[in-house]
Amino acid sequence: MGSTADKAKGLANEAIGNIKQGFGKATDNTKLETEGKIQEKKGEAQQAVGKVKDAVKNTVDKA
Repeated sequence: MGSTADKAKGLANEAIGNIKQGFGKATDNTKLETEGKIQEKKGEAQQAVGKVKDAVKNTVDKA
């Protein structure tokens, strides 16, 4: 998977995670709120992977 795909999936997971958290809070559903937090963190990690891939590619391209 390319860096752009990683970053896009990460953004999507973060957004869905935030929605789940909000809905979980609004409905007093702690399970859904926790799932949202986990999904948000997964998205953040995916974006970080994409950024690292970009950095590695840029370093290799300069060499």
